[in-house]
Amino acid sequence: MDEELLRGLGLDEIILKSENRLRIHEELTRKVEECKRCRLYLRRTRVVVWDGSPFAPIMAVGEAPGRDEDLKGKPFVGRAGQLLTKLIKEAGLERSRDFYITNVLKCRPPNNRDPLPDEIKACSPYLEFQIRLIRPRVILCLGRYSSFYILGRTDNPPMKELRGRVHKTRYGIPGVCTYHPAAALRNPRLRDLILEDILRAKGVALGKSE
Repeated sequence: MDEELLRGLGLDEIILKSENRLRIHEELTRKVEECKRCRLYLRRTRVVVWDGSPFAPIMAVGEAPGRDEDLKGKPFVGRAGQLLTKLIKEAGLERSRDFYITNVLKCRPPNNRDPLPDEIKACSPYLEFQIRLIRPRVILCLGRYSSFYILGRTDNPPMKELRGRVHKTRYGIPGVCTYHPAAALRNPRLRDLILEDILRAKGVALGKSE
C-alpha cells in the first residue's frame, strides 16, 4: 500500500499493517469524521464510509450519500438502497457477504446535488485507500460520477455508452458501470438493466466473464 497515501490521510501505519480489516475501518471512519478537506463537513449529520463485508469480491461505488444515509451513517439505506439490495438478492448474491459498498463522497452534498470536482478531489484519497485495502475482484460503478472517476474519464459519456461491458479501471481492476438505483426509481425500465450489470459484475467476480 502507498505509504505516501497513508501519511496523507493521517492514518496510523501500525493499525494499517494489521490484518484486522474491521479495526482498520474503525480508524478510517474516525479519520473521516475529523475531515475538513472540503466544505461539505459544515452541513453533514454523519459521515458515510462503508457497509457490507471488508472481504467482499465486489465493491459497489456510488456517488454521494443522500438524506437517509446522512442520518444513519451507512451507504444506500434509503429507497434507492432498498432497490439495490433487492436486485443484489435477485442476482443470487448477498449484500452483507458479497458486497463492499461505499461512495465517492463520504458526506452528503446540499439538496442531493451532484458532486463538485473539488469535492471529488478532496475525498478521493479515502476511496483510493478503500480500494487498495479491499482489493476487490471487480468494481461496480453506480451512476455517472462514480463511473467517470473510477474509469478516469473526462469526456462525460452517457451511461448507455458505458454500461453493458467490462472496463479496465484506473486501478487496473475490472469495472462494470450501471445506472444509479435512484434513476430506476424514476424510470422503472432501468431496473432490468441494473440487474443485468450486477450479474455481469458477478460473472467477473466468479472468473466467468472478462
